[in-house]
Amino acid sequence: MPYGVLAPPQRFAMRVQRYMHEHGVRQEALRAIALASYHHAQANPRAVMHGKPLDAGKYDASRWIVEPFHLYDCCMENDGAAALLLVSAERAHDFRRKPAYVLGAAFGSGHRAAATAHNAPLYATSSFDTVASDLYRMAGAGPLDVGVVQAYENFTGGVVMALAEHGFFRPDEANDFLTFDNLIAPTGRLPLNTSGGNLAECYMHGLELVLEAVRQVRGTSTSQVRRNDVALVIGGPMVTPASNLILGSEATL
Repeated sequence: MPYGVLAPPQRFAMRVQRYMHEHGVRQEALRAIALASYHHAQANPRAVMHGKPLDAGKYDASRWIVEPFHLYDCCMENDGAAALLLVSAERAHDFRRKPAYVLGAAFGSGHRAAATAHNAPLYATSSFDTVASDLYRMAGAGPLDVGVVQAYENFTGGVVMALAEHGFFRPDEANDFLTFDNLIAPTGRLPLNTSGGNLAECYMHGLELVLEAVRQVRGTSTSQVRRNDVALVIGGPMVTPASNLILGSEATL
């Protein structure tokens, strides 16, 4: 901090750059996450970036904020509101809309993850190294059960690390897994941020990602996936403490 590393893009870029160096992750993996979010936003009339598509050329030509983050790797800042209603499973049957059930929720971080002077023992991490396993254990589910992910993109690099730490691929597989075709609904291997996410729908500090997970389970998303019984929500990667959530349909109970 005495040397001016103060803003979130600066602090988090260093951790992502270290991760990319250690595991050979290319810029194209970050780009695929941004392109998928913007692609889904074009189907979502609520999205701030609806009608403002993004392609690879525009992404590559955009200015650096701090390497490895281009402009389109960074979340927006928006005014607005988002809310959901949480009730008992028994009470949920009294409502008109199909419910989504909370299968598991976890909250925490690894050892000394909050060290602010860039000296956490595990530096290149999204802070889910211990939390992801807690979530899967509580939900009685695993990455193979998840049909769609809503991942908080403060920056795309954190999503790369978070998806790996949730078991969707090994770090050295990131380049092969994180492609545009793999990340889009309905046919992608792991559809990601199907409302547009923090990059292209809006930035309600991640709560809109929970709402989109509910829409997917209900079958009402503007970019509906085929496997919608289990939806994963990943809270802010690289922050401490981190949090995550798994929602499921009645068939998963």
